[in-house]
Amino acid sequence: MWIGWVEFDILLGDVRSLKEKRGVIRPIIADLSRRTEAAAAEVGAQDLHRRTHIGVCIVAAHAGHVHEVLDQAERMLVDQHPEITLLSAHRGLSSSDD
Repeated sequence: MWIGWVEFDILLGDVRSLKEKRGVIRPIIADLSRRTEAAAAEVGAQDLHRRTHIGVCIVAAHAGHVHEVLDQAERMLVDQHPEITLLSAHRGLSSSDD
């Protein structure tokens, strides 16, 4: 069993309040979950209105599938959501044999 995760550090566009921030990131998180079939959530910077950290996690039988899903999530953020700027992506991969 392989467990993979990626944490995206994201700069939001013209967002002036936490309420506006929620309106921007909720659809992104739902889109990530729906299209990648992985778990996605806001995992950091909840109190900042122009920044967020979104985490995506997947469990799979093969490491290759984990990499494919995490790559797909990153491509989707960059290609499908021009209203955000992806500042960085940090990945992790672990095996149940570790």
